[in-house]
Amino acid sequence: MHSLQFIAESSSDGVVERDFTVGDVPGVLWSPASGVDRAPLVLMGHGGGNHKKHPAMAGRARLLVTGCGFHVAVIDAPGHGDRPRTAHDEAEIAELFRARAAGEPEGPIVVRYNDHLAELAVPEYQALLDALQELPEIGSDGPVGYWGINMGTAIGVPFVAAEPRITAAVFGQHWPDVLAEKAKQITIPIEFDLQWDDEHISREEGLALFDAFASKEKSLHVNSGRHKELPRFEADSAVRFFARHLGGAVTASA
Repeated sequence: MHSLQFIAESSSDGVVERDFTVGDVPGVLWSPASGVDRAPLVLMGHGGGNHKKHPAMAGRARLLVTGCGFHVAVIDAPGHGDRPRTAHDEAEIAELFRARAAGEPEGPIVVRYNDHLAELAVPEYQALLDALQELPEIGSDGPVGYWGINMGTAIGVPFVAAEPRITAAVFGQHWPDVLAEKAKQITIPIEFDLQWDDEHISREEGLALFDAFASKEKSLHVNSGRHKELPRFEADSAVRFFARHLGGAVTASA
């Protein structure tokens, strides 16, 4: 059992940002400056090649904190952000760049590498949730959501499948190859993002992963555009989704 250690704190515009470590895993927790007690928690997973404080993570966190009064936390995935790369990480990244330069499909490499990262990251997210629920401002009895797109889905689907404390999740933009069987174990409400013109993930592959979830309530959000053109308004939709399922009113700012 790893304890959570806060190592830095700052605040701006009603949001408190606290850097922490859980064991040797670095992360960040965003919370309302009002210090509200027992607010819902949303765990996030960042995309491949990014890190815990990537603008997408900070922006989504701010929407949830200021719009709903939630706590939001994310950790660096293995080999990302402030975490060292292993020889395996370097080899997979080199192979991805080689395939990209040669015009070969990236999917098989990304699926394989992300599956490896998920095996490492799932127990880290479980340890993170254990530690966060020991904080008085979060507690062990409140609702918890998960939000992760791309690699955040590759890690999030097996994490949510194994973690009964998660009560709602937003996923999207990944291949079904190794995730479909895990998705069949998930029955909580799901919102799923898919880009119709994704140059890496075919429509059929995206739809197959969405279809695999066993959730009675699941919403498919399809937008035109390529892989990296997911509209920003989908973040607003995700905030409303979490407000419905975790509790809390969305303010005009979100």
